[in-house]
Amino acid sequence: MPLSFWTAWPSQEALSWESRTTAHRVLGWVMRLLILAGVLWGAFAQGQITGWRPLWLATAIAAAAVLIVWGLMRVTLQHRIWPALGLLGLLFAGAFVAHVQHAGYAATVLWCACAVLAMERLPLGVAIPLTCAALGAYALLASRDNWLTTVFTAAGLGLVGYVVRLDKEARGNTQRLLAQERAARSAEAETAALRERGRIAREIHDVLAHSLSAQMVHLEAARLLIERGGGQEEVLERVVSARRMARQGLAETRQALSALRGEMTPAEDFLRELVESEGARLRINGERRDLPTEAGLAVRRVAQEAVTNARKHAPGAKVAIRLEYLPGEVELEVRDFGGRPVDNQPVDNALGASGAGYGLLGMRERAELLGGTLEAGPAEEGFVVRLRVPA
Repeated sequence: MPLSFWTAWPSQEALSWESRTTAHRVLGWVMRLLILAGVLWGAFAQGQITGWRPLWLATAIAAAAVLIVWGLMRVTLQHRIWPALGLLGLLFAGAFVAHVQHAGYAATVLWCACAVLAMERLPLGVAIPLTCAALGAYALLASRDNWLTTVFTAAGLGLVGYVVRLDKEARGNTQRLLAQERAARSAEAETAALRERGRIAREIHDVLAHSLSAQMVHLEAARLLIERGGGQEEVLERVVSARRMARQGLAETRQALSALRGEMTPAEDFLRELVESEGARLRINGERRDLPTEAGLAVRRVAQEAVTNARKHAPGAKVAIRLEYLPGEVELEVRDFGGRPVDNQPVDNALGASGAGYGLLGMRERAELLGGTLEAGPAEEGFVVRLRVPA
């Protein structure tokens, strides 16, 4: 066996009384009081105590033994070997004094207590020799039974001490596992809260990015028209479009709140509404089925973000959306076919002119959290975003 088996102390949980129930504590004190009463009764029965003075003396000695045992429990809880050995030495000395004074019952109780306490609360490398010494003293000096009964009694007491040690270790391990489980549950709850906060943050970003960026496009166009002396009808058209996008943003905000509560319209219905409002094309392939909540939400938000980016970076471009049901997953593809230049300025298809590409980053993060993938980049003509998630 490794050296640590002989030198290791019982765990703090095994030595502490804090993890024990009130009933267990009360039972322990009742047992101690019964042992004390038994010692005094044995002294009376043997005629060693006659009168009140010897009775008070015996009671004081018994109280001192109780204090020594209490101190032994404290120092062993702190894993202090030398004070523990000193207190056990006092109990040994008390047992020998009791034996010399012909208080055999008291000597037996003290030697047996030394054996059990040493085996229960000390490292085995120290506990076994002390237990053998205590039980040997009991067998040689205090026992009045035949040798076979004495051997079985001593062996039984040693086993009792070891069983008590194992029982306390098991109880300590249980307490430690319960503490670890509580810590794990707390960490899991904190992780779930952080995950939920991330989901809410993504929802807020997706809704606001789509609505506000579209409004900014229309309002910026209205500003340019006003600065360049554009017609009133064109300016009014842009303002009306911005107001329509604001209304759509409010509706999308309500949908996002419903999604956070788990109440969502099917992904196909959302895509139909999206292409209708954006003038895009929609194609659905495969055997249609209900999508899980998270997968459906990913399809909605990625389609929304990709269309917003197409309108932002490729104004006037044709946009095509394809939703395909595959075995065990669903694929969404949003493709724009390039936009016409505005005021002779080149079209930016890199998603870098507005928002620093955070929308694309959010889409990829959403896909990876579901165990899916998202690919985005320039195509032969325009830009393509392709999402694939388990569903």
